[in-house]
Amino acid sequence: MIPGGDAIDEPLLRPVLTVGNFDGIHAGHQAILRTVVERARTLEGQAVVYTFEPHPRKVLQPDRAPRLLVTPDQKLELLEQAGVDAVVVEPFSLEFAKTSAERFVRERLHQRLQPLEVYVGYDFHFGRDREGSMRMLTELGPRLGFAVTIIPEVTMDEGDVNSTRIREVLGEGRVEHANAMLGRPYAVRGRVVKGQQRGRSLDFPTANLDAENEVLPAVGVYAGFLRLLDEREDLGAAGWRAVVNVGRRPTFEDDGAVVVEAHCLDFDNDLYGSRVEVSFRHHLRAEQRFEGVDALRAQIRVDVERGRKLLESF
Repeated sequence: MIPGGDAIDEPLLRPVLTVGNFDGIHAGHQAILRTVVERARTLEGQAVVYTFEPHPRKVLQPDRAPRLLVTPDQKLELLEQAGVDAVVVEPFSLEFAKTSAERFVRERLHQRLQPLEVYVGYDFHFGRDREGSMRMLTELGPRLGFAVTIIPEVTMDEGDVNSTRIREVLGEGRVEHANAMLGRPYAVRGRVVKGQQRGRSLDFPTANLDAENEVLPAVGVYAGFLRLLDEREDLGAAGWRAVVNVGRRPTFEDDGAVVVEAHCLDFDNDLYGSRVEVSFRHHLRAEQRFEGVDALRAQIRVDVERGRKLLESF
């Protein structure tokens, strides 16, 4: 990771470039990244992503800024998995936002990155007040010496695949649909903290997550997977199938905060202090209030067995 264009010490090697926020690294982003990586290999150069931190709208419109689907480290890992060779993360500030569109192309893209080719999505805008259009980029790029290609949208179920739509379906609990647009299960990271240990008293101990991600699926119960992000010498496996509750625990609290807690199947240890990632693969049911702990315990038993069947292949 290169912390901004000014931090580039040596010229990038024949860079093939894409520019954007890339929140979620969803199927639309992946189509761009595949093209960039393929062209970089053909040209014996580097596949390069130029992105921003924080998200521009968090600086320019903090009250209307989107909740992000991935954390910065998730984004970097997903870009690496896609075959990207270098990621330039430009610090975004109010001062940077004043950069005109033409200056952005000339100074930030051409002079600092020196790309051979640039690939961007169909809805790409850039520069002060998003004044820069795809037409400007496709006209200016060749004059400066690099080719520009616009990658068309990716559609699914008669709609564009984009981060806004993914946030919407996650907010409805439709993780299977979100996963199809992401091309992988949606995942939330965080450190395991001590809770009120109610799960243990119900014979189904849970790992309570201090979530780092800004977006959680709708309250409800899910089948998924928990994997360790830290190395633990005392644990032989890197991950476990899990039944995950996202909710306010209405059987015990009238207005509790939303928490993420995962019961790992066939696991008898504790994860306190460990940093983990919980992925959501299937929606099992909506959150509900039970008359007492016996009814809740019986329902959890049903959830676990159903989750076990759905996750048999993992």
